[in-house]
Amino acid sequence: MTTKSKIITIASLVVLVALTIFCYFRFYFVFGDGVKAGELNQFTLKGYVFKTYEGRLIQAGFRGGVNPGVADSNVGSYVFDFSVENKAVADSLMRMSGKTIEVHYKEYLGALPWRGMQKHVVDKILSVKESQHSSQ
Repeated sequence: MTTKSKIITIASLVVLVALTIFCYFRFYFVFGDGVKAGELNQFTLKGYVFKTYEGRLIQAGFRGGVNPGVADSNVGSYVFDFSVENKAVADSLMRMSGKTIEVHYKEYLGALPWRGMQKHVVDKILSVKESQHSSQ
């Protein structure tokens, strides 16, 4: 083996290891996990190639800003968009639209097409209550 081929082999291995480490931290390393609570606004199964479960939770409260009390897509919004991998959890959420729920989620640095469109992936439902608005 010549010196040139050794250098190419070592450089290729270094690039491969760096790429593997980058992909692990970007897509598989759990950056954070936590709990969110709010009213389940929408939950759908969608996608062209990979069908994934996507949901939206509206958290209670108001934030100040340009239009206080108005849901806004800017900073200050109380919308929590999430994906679900587990079919049993997804089936349960499909029947909970309009209810106030508390969920546990994992946060990744990047989304994978087969895992869902969001960086936040819900893995457990912790509690369910009837929404306060449903009786009005």
